[in-house]
Amino acid sequence: MPLEHSHKASDIAARLRAGPTASYLRDWVYGGIDGSITTFAIVAGSLGANLSTSVVLILGLANLLADGFSMAVANYSGTKSEQEDYQRLLTVEKKHLRLDPKGEQEEIRQIYKAKGFADAELETLVEIITSHRRTWLDTMMQEEYGLARPTRKAGYAALATFAAFVLCGSLPLVPFLFGMAASGLSTTLVTALAFFAIGAVKSHWSVRSWVRSGLETCLIGLTAAGIAWFVGYGLRVGFEL
Repeated sequence: MPLEHSHKASDIAARLRAGPTASYLRDWVYGGIDGSITTFAIVAGSLGANLSTSVVLILGLANLLADGFSMAVANYSGTKSEQEDYQRLLTVEKKHLRLDPKGEQEEIRQIYKAKGFADAELETLVEIITSHRRTWLDTMMQEEYGLARPTRKAGYAALATFAAFVLCGSLPLVPFLFGMAASGLSTTLVTALAFFAIGAVKSHWSVRSWVRSGLETCLIGLTAAGIAWFVGYGLRVGFEL
């Protein structure tokens, strides 16, 4: 079985110099699944209510732009808040290092004592970590707060969410654009394939098989759509009575 990356000394040094790569996978998956589900839910509800094709398209397109933008803004704000919280706690730790370095050293000592280090080995480890300020701060942030240095940019996260939302969310509307909306079957098939594709692609970053991941995402999406269809159908029947 091949290794995922080289372990030559020069390759390791180059990889570590470059630092960790920011991942926007969750933003793509979040936006893609939500875009497909919400748009298909609107389509399914509209079909259940027996609305016209033009109304379905208007509602679907309005959802794509308005809800997609809303999700992008929310993701931007959430990512920005995470970064600001990291900076707030980092400022606290810098203050503690400046005003009470001995107390911070004791925190490092107890952190690694709990990990199984003891005696001279523990003291050597404490001395090494606390002799490098950046390493000391990173260790405190990771061990005390469970936070690593942020690498994701809020703007990129928002853009990834919006792009995935619009791209995947537009698929349930494709059959309507080509006059295939007589029954919702074509829309259901296209959207089911979109759900499956999102789940299958997501499995590349998972230990689960692409089939299982695709089927799970497809089931979640179609369940949401089924609920919307029954709500639309129920309201239509209620108004007709």
